[in-house]
Amino acid sequence: MAEEKQKVVIIGGGAAGLTAAFYLQKEIEEKNLSIEIQLIEASHRLGGKMQTVVRDGFTIERGPDSFLARKTSMIRLAKEVGMDGKLVHNSTGRSYILVNEKLYSMPGGSIMGIPTEIMPFISTNLFSIPGKLRAAADFILPRSEKGKDQSLGGFFRRRLGDEVVENLIEPLLSGIYAGDIDQMSLMTTFPQFYEVEQKYRSLILGMKKAKPAKAKENVHQDNLKGAFLTFKTGLQSFAEAIEAKLDSKTILKGHRAGQIVRNNGRYEIYLNNGETIEADSIVAAVPHKALQAMFSDYRFFEPLKDVPSTSVATVALAFPADAIKNDIDGTGFVVSRRNDYSITACTWTHKKWTHSAPKGKALLRCYVGRAGDETIVDLSDDKIVKTVLDDLRKTMDITADPDFAVVSRWKNAMPQYTVGHQERMAVILEKMKEELPGVFLAGASYGGVGVPDCVDQGEAAVQKVLNFLK
Repeated sequence: MAEEKQKVVIIGGGAAGLTAAFYLQKEIEEKNLSIEIQLIEASHRLGGKMQTVVRDGFTIERGPDSFLARKTSMIRLAKEVGMDGKLVHNSTGRSYILVNEKLYSMPGGSIMGIPTEIMPFISTNLFSIPGKLRAAADFILPRSEKGKDQSLGGFFRRRLGDEVVENLIEPLLSGIYAGDIDQMSLMTTFPQFYEVEQKYRSLILGMKKAKPAKAKENVHQDNLKGAFLTFKTGLQSFAEAIEAKLDSKTILKGHRAGQIVRNNGRYEIYLNNGETIEADSIVAAVPHKALQAMFSDYRFFEPLKDVPSTSVATVALAFPADAIKNDIDGTGFVVSRRNDYSITACTWTHKKWTHSAPKGKALLRCYVGRAGDETIVDLSDDKIVKTVLDDLRKTMDITADPDFAVVSRWKNAMPQYTVGHQERMAVILEKMKEELPGVFLAGASYGGVGVPDCVDQGEAAVQKVLNFLK
């Protein structure tokens, strides 16, 4: 009699779920494990926010456009699925901050807005003299209370003052999470800043000492090769390459997982079409509110209902290159809240990613929506495009309407890691061990919003599943 296989169900086909399915299938094949997989995705496509529009020679990302090259799990997975030959670095160039209706170059030597070189910081007109003097207080201020979480905004305001935070740090950091830095958890989002402060006391001196030294002979090469990577064919092609490696019989699209019940040591997953799937182990790679609804019988998930998510939209505009008269030498800018602008950032995508636009064309990609200012996301495409163009024309002489525009809305798509996130998740994970053994979490709501963070979580979930099933 054949041995009955154990069943693992992965719920959610975004970056985390896809990764979990790929690496679990690989383990099963290489070690001849008696395990079967089922990947359930509510939509009719896999890849989550990895969505690409290819049109008229343009390659336009609807969601994330790249990832940090130092996050090597993405590169490793790309090699596994035969996509490493499609990887390209970004072109480097000046970046700007828009403050009080004026573009300022990013001060040289700043890391995520933290100055590490004195002269560029002193010479910039981005800050007033009192603002610069206040930032210098970082050299004498004591460390934060050991081990205590705090908001990103509170941490940086205490060390560097309001002006540096509002004119530089907030536009940079809130752009990553589309969040309110005065609510976001330091320990969850950027624990490295806390660690630097604890080690060196001064954040400025600590970041300077922690900054890797560049060998003189490599400076030119480093300037040409950016810190980010993407795929020439778009991030969606990466998701499609992972899917192509999976056994198609294990993928169930267009089916939403509803209530999940534990029964006699196994899990019953009720689908929206009335079917039920049983599982020995589950990887829940879904947003936190969907998770709470699936396990509504378990009260320890209830704090997830109060975790906010921000809605954002990206707006890609394709132009003839000569339609932009006073082009700016750089790859983009972020926008301080000290402006009457709806856009939060703009990337000159054709400069940052030379493969993204045909010769003689320009591609601008703008972002709208942030915590506390999300109503624009609900406007019509035409109104959003007009609003974005009005903002762009304040800084650039654009003489024509775009050839076309691609508006992508992401409703409640950016989970906010508010203060105490790690402690809340630690309690939930401990309760899950006791009451939901064999259920594991992965995805942007839990341990990092970037695509590489989700890849890392998907891969880690596979090892947890295998250890459990043993």
